[in-house]
Amino acid sequence: MGIGPVRPINALVPASRRLPHHRRSRSSALTACVLFLSVGGTVAGVGFPSDVTDRQWSVLEPLLTAGKRGPRHTDLRNVINGVLYVAHTGCQWRFLPGEYGKWTRLWSQFRRWSRNGTWTRVLAALHRLARTAAGRAEASPSLLVIDSSLARGASNGGATFHVKGGPYGRTSGAKRVVAVDVTGLPVAAVVVPASAHENVATAVLMKQLATSGCAQRLEVLLVDRGTTARAAAAIGKDHGIEVRRIGWDDKQPVFRPIAHAWRVEVAHGRLGRSRRLAKSFENTLASATGWLQLACIAGVLAKV
Repeated sequence: MGIGPVRPINALVPASRRLPHHRRSRSSALTACVLFLSVGGTVAGVGFPSDVTDRQWSVLEPLLTAGKRGPRHTDLRNVINGVLYVAHTGCQWRFLPGEYGKWTRLWSQFRRWSRNGTWTRVLAALHRLARTAAGRAEASPSLLVIDSSLARGASNGGATFHVKGGPYGRTSGAKRVVAVDVTGLPVAAVVVPASAHENVATAVLMKQLATSGCAQRLEVLLVDRGTTARAAAAIGKDHGIEVRRIGWDDKQPVFRPIAHAWRVEVAHGRLGRSRRLAKSFENTLASATGWLQLACIAGVLAKV
């Protein structure tokens, strides 16, 4: 079916309500701009709310290219903007706006960074910068809080690790483990199968903290009572720190904050605003961890 001739915008308006000739050009241009945006376009120089600013990119770029050999890609900022768009909106790769280029380019780069530990390294570096910007005396924390949350697995993802777990072993999904400092900023994050015990989850994240250099000044690690006393003692001995199990002795159906520990609960709530994390759609732990770390990066980047 063909499309008929397009009539001028002003011709669609009754003669009694038409704008004078000297005001038509501005009105037509504005109307055309609105129509363009309404069908998914963007004005040159105006990006999406999830895009990084010039200042944020000046901080991110050196972290992404550090130690990289060979020619540098000229579209890395576009890649970052694209993956942040997916993280914030939760859209599928194939539904990415055309402004970001081919979705396969962004997908392959995200996959590469998730597998080689780039997101882990960037999050650790940004956390140090954010603490400095906040006026903290030391860039590395001396106290951290670790807690996990369970995300249900989607029907089309995670067959390799979406197994039953959580309370009473009823939930099929993934366990997201996050460490924050006393300011509430995420330091490290990892995803493990939902069936993984809290002992394993805490040990895995603590190993990541030590590898990324975030445990240099660490003295106290707060964990909930899902981690057993024996496991807490073993982790503390391995890393030369005090692992303190915290929680209320009496169970009540209301949230009662514990000093410092409530920060990690708030962090999990804020991470939930990233719609890609609404469910666990991923098929690998590396990809699931990458999305969790990217959501943490977006939050910390706003504080740098």
